[in-house]
Amino acid sequence: MQIVRRPLAPGEANHELIWLSVSSGGLALAATWLALKLPWPICLFHALTGRPCLTCGATRSAIAFFHAHFLAAFEWNPLAFLCYCGLSLFNVYAFQVVVLRAPALRIVRLSASERKFFRRFFIGLLALNWVYLLLANPSL
Repeated sequence: MQIVRRPLAPGEANHELIWLSVSSGGLALAATWLALKLPWPICLFHALTGRPCLTCGATRSAIAFFHAHFLAAFEWNPLAFLCYCGLSLFNVYAFQVVVLRAPALRIVRLSASERKFFRRFFIGLLALNWVYLLLANPSL
């Protein structure tokens, strides 16, 4: 795997702007949803099985995260918590690329074995997170 830091080429997709906009829009939508006291989303998997799904607790984790209750956010859903941390770091990076015109990071080479490793790694993270949710929060 090779990661390079370079300015955006003319006509190149500005992934930082796209994902910073999606992230900010999602945050604004979620904050508006909660401020208007609209009903919480219902998990169909949990309703049918009585067991937590892969993302159970992610909304409560997000609320705890944005109130700076990081331990509670981690306990609700560790993988969601790690995603919120990563997204926060990415947003700081993307803001620098978009506003300050800092060089962007790009992955230029990713071998087939590295792709396979990352695929297995993320599937393993999902599985471990689900096991945690099943053991730690059976009544979600």
